Amino acid sequence: MGHRVCQSEWLAPEVRRLVVEAPHVVRHCGPGQFVIVRGRPQGERIPLTIAHADRTAKTVTLIIQAVGASTRQLCSLEAGQEMCDVAGPLGQVTHIEQVGHAVIVGGGVGTAVIYPQAGALKSKGNRVSAVIGGRSKPYVILENELKAICDAVYPCTDDGSYGFKGFVTQRLSKLIEESAADPVKMVLCAGPVPMMRAVAEVTRPLGIHTVASLNPIMVDGTGMCGGCRVQVDGKTLFACVDGPEFDAHKVDFRELSDRLTAYKEQEKRSMEQAVAAHACRIGLGK
Repeated sequence: MGHRVCQSEWLAPEVRRLVVEAPHVVRHCGPGQFVIVRGRPQGERIPLTIAHADRTAKTVTLIIQAVGASTRQLCSLEAGQEMCDVAGPLGQVTHIEQVGHAVIVGGGVGTAVIYPQAGALKSKGNRVSAVIGGRSKPYVILENELKAICDAVYPCTDDGSYGFKGFVTQRLSKLIEESAADPVKMVLCAGPVPMMRAVAEVTRPLGIHTVASLNPIMVDGTGMCGGCRVQVDGKTLFACVDGPEFDAHKVDFRELSDRLTAYKEQEKRSMEQAVAAHACRIGLGK
């Protein structure tokens, strides 16, 4: 039995929001957890953060960036179609407590990862600020949704086409300086590895507790394959069962970055094969 897609829309260029029926996931999931999905039986297993869980409708919201063949196939799904598998919830629930002023930092589709934490942090009585970014205005996502939850939202763009001109780390530094009367006590970030590493270097000298949601290669999601292993404080841990969130000041981001490039050639060939197969189908239809 498949999982029906209830809603499907583009949030940004190459970024799709799917609302999918998943009653077994909704019953048990919490902020920070994820699912592993397949669009079709022969498809690749893709880990995706649960951006939102609607317990009344029994649906989960998934935000997908079309990067390779499998994610492009997922992004092609329309309302009424079905997804083959939605396995989860997986990973640990975000540890949320009252800290005072918490800042969530999202780069690109990483904003979808930190979105559920915003509501959880706010429900504990925290002041919540969000710093979100993209390379230009069309790539800044979930701004309005975060404004409905957070005390303040600071959009950033690399080219200055919208909001603050510069990187999210630059705006984070500025926010920390501006918040002397209500100092930042916690930062939670998600996005490209260089961005998360840079966030950790901003907060490290200030002693601000910082959590990073990691995105290593993942296969089974249960700790058996070892594909998602990461080095944290000199120890080997598995993002799928021990994370995906870890103390950013203890993560070996260099190793994580190296591991993410391990299958670039295979991904390239898979994409080329998918494009060729699509071209053949178009030719047969003429």
